[in-house]
Amino acid sequence: MMSPVWTERCFENNPNRENDHRSPYQRDKARVLHSAAFRRLQSKTQVLGVGLNDFHRTRLTHSLEAAQIGQGIVAQLQQKHPELTHKLELDNNLIETICLAHDIGHPAFGHGGEIALHYMMREHGGFEGNGQTFRIISKLEPYTLAHGMNLSRRTVLGLVKYPSTMSHLGYQNQSGEPASFRQLKASQWHPPKGLYDDDQDILDWLLAPLDKQDRELFCSLQNNPAGKRKTRFKSFDCSIMELADDIAYGIHDLEDAITMGIVKRDDFVTGVADKLADLGDGWFTQNISELTDKLFSHHHYQRKDAIGALVNKLITSISIQATHDDFQLPLLKYNAALDDCHHQALSAFKDFVFKHVIRKADIQRLEYKGQQVIMELFEAFSSDPQRLLPENTSERWLTASEKNKGHRVICDYISGMTDGYAARIHRNLFVPDIGGAFI
Repeated sequence: MMSPVWTERCFENNPNRENDHRSPYQRDKARVLHSAAFRRLQSKTQVLGVGLNDFHRTRLTHSLEAAQIGQGIVAQLQQKHPELTHKLELDNNLIETICLAHDIGHPAFGHGGEIALHYMMREHGGFEGNGQTFRIISKLEPYTLAHGMNLSRRTVLGLVKYPSTMSHLGYQNQSGEPASFRQLKASQWHPPKGLYDDDQDILDWLLAPLDKQDRELFCSLQNNPAGKRKTRFKSFDCSIMELADDIAYGIHDLEDAITMGIVKRDDFVTGVADKLADLGDGWFTQNISELTDKLFSHHHYQRKDAIGALVNKLITSISIQATHDDFQLPLLKYNAALDDCHHQALSAFKDFVFKHVIRKADIQRLEYKGQQVIMELFEAFSSDPQRLLPENTSERWLTASEKNKGHRVICDYISGMTDGYAARIHRNLFVPDIGGAFI
């Protein structure tokens, strides 16, 4: 049995209520589901901008689908590896919770909002969506006074995709300062993948049960192809969440794009279908032509059938693999993973969505527009925080500014906004004939 230290919470003066027989992970799931941060996902951009129509996915529906896929992965792994999953104490509620919460730190307007906040925080510790998720669950969400949702240690570990703080990544932006916000090039300001130095105390608590060797290996870094340092490992639970997230992004977001006419059949055949047919997997070779017909059929039920078949094919191809023999803790020693063939298949879908959906000019214009909104809001609030911030946020800013952390409070406030709320505040501040005494 794994040590009970993994079900401990950072703030332990929070006992179970009378006759509450839920497991720690069931309690964690309830805290995520009932949080304001989770509710706000309903009005945050996933890939296609919120408000384009009432069909496509938002961050909320994406998270729900990732959770469902995560549960499917759990069932597969328990069937394939019954002894190992028992040893790892793989728990359905745990994985569902991690998948539900994995995107709550992402700001409005998709990656445009993330880049905007990172640029505005470039001299104050940076911004990154996964790092903000860590900050929300551990400090900001008001389930407790100062410990956020106060989730179980193992749940928190499962949400940490990049177990290093930004200062250890040695990130330095090499791009010169743009002449104005409107000339900021998004490609030059992608944030490093890590946690904030401001949250080192929670990271220390999280990793406290690890022995010295496991901690050093788990937090070790390597250079990526672009020459930037990145983390090497993630926990077993996190690997399941990341697969569920990638499948939801690569397959379900593709469905949105096809339905809305953004993706053309010929492009899909060249960019995905032909590649899958050449992988050497008999199922893809035999079925990809029929699946393509169904994906681009005028009958929605046929498209749904194709999407379901593709998701099932990927889920059923996942197994447990050892990551590094030197790890002592099983949660770090093992990861869920696709075999090479199916990893290439999922990569083909993800690359296609990135090239033919996310990079499409219409989508990039929406991201650019949101990017401007976020940067202008940040500039306004930081110019006179006590005048422009809401009362409770202003009080937090005043306390934090004494420690030179005021910009982080402004960043927390703006990153929590939905697309619609951010746009509304922006109009109220900058459009002369909009807004009155009340917002």
